[in-house]
Amino acid sequence: MTSTMTAPAGFLPRVGRLIAVALTAVFLLAPTGAEAASRIKDLADFEGVRDNILVGYGLVVGLKGTGDKLDDVTFTKESLIGMLERLGVNTREGKLDPDNVAAVMVTGTLPPFARQGSRIDVTISALGTAKSLAGGTLMVTPLIGADGEVYAVAQGQAQIGGYAVQGQSASVQKGVPTSGRIPNGALVEAEVPFNLSAMESVKISLRNPDFTTARRIAQAINAFLGTELARPLDPGTVLVAVTAGYEGNAVALLTDIEQLLVEPDTVARVVIDEATGTIVIGEKVRINTVAIAQGNLTIRVTETPQVSQPAPFSQGGQTAVVPRTNIQVDEGKDNKLTVVNGGVNLQDLVNSLNALGVGPRDMISILQAIKSAGAMQAEIQVM
Repeated sequence: MTSTMTAPAGFLPRVGRLIAVALTAVFLLAPTGAEAASRIKDLADFEGVRDNILVGYGLVVGLKGTGDKLDDVTFTKESLIGMLERLGVNTREGKLDPDNVAAVMVTGTLPPFARQGSRIDVTISALGTAKSLAGGTLMVTPLIGADGEVYAVAQGQAQIGGYAVQGQSASVQKGVPTSGRIPNGALVEAEVPFNLSAMESVKISLRNPDFTTARRIAQAINAFLGTELARPLDPGTVLVAVTAGYEGNAVALLTDIEQLLVEPDTVARVVIDEATGTIVIGEKVRINTVAIAQGNLTIRVTETPQVSQPAPFSQGGQTAVVPRTNIQVDEGKDNKLTVVNGGVNLQDLVNSLNALGVGPRDMISILQAIKSAGAMQAEIQVM
């Protein structure tokens, strides 16, 4: 006797979808040979493709009594008088002491190849005694570059992320109310001239200069182009000639080569920030065979004074404070000596140090001692 089982409707399609999802997860989790590779555009910058820093000085008006005190901040007062005079208002004969004006520095970044008429974001920061820029409006402010030329003009409503509220006996502050941003607050008036498409060669600048990485980038470009047109000039620069097929169109060449994958090489380095106790250990760090012991002498003194009361109905008794001192000494007797074998990798080093039960602060001292002993094949950089 045979029995036939019928799957419910929709069961098989659901199973198929589950199998497909499972197979997809397996392929995504499987290691690949290019898992450590990065695109050239993430490792380097191209010649001419760069930002330009802009800065300006302006006035923010419309503040609710949180502006500069003009009697204390002379440059704000003079700037306000000059602005009003340019608008045909004479204020030098009367007293000028508003509290809704603040002098600010205006900063912005001109993106590469920004065209006239486009807009950029700007940041404003108070210069004087202003307590908050909330609700203020930046007046017309020219933004100049490093060459002293005006490249943009800023104006607009400031957006402040912080606030400050103060009463007679308490105050609350969140963020920095004396700094804010104006999205699309500057209009580009001049362009930075640079003809990228007419270049006969392009220089690629590595963000982390390295001989090996520079050579790998050149090899990847040459393999893609099929000819020897890229060569490293130094650890931080690779020169690429604009080959046939890209003449007069360097943009297309950079578009093609910036997507090439290159595995960057890294130096063996340990970065230590003693202020915060942060330790970053590079993958290439190697340790020779060493024995490590870590222990601290800790003396803890605790004062718990007690009050001594006289017996009830006693004659001449007085209340007195009796000191009680508790002293504990920890000589680190439970700490052990551990051996770190030669040629260990990053994971083995971390496991060996964690076996000692040390914290980040003590680990900094251990790493510096290993380096002093000549057993660490790496560079220690203290921030």
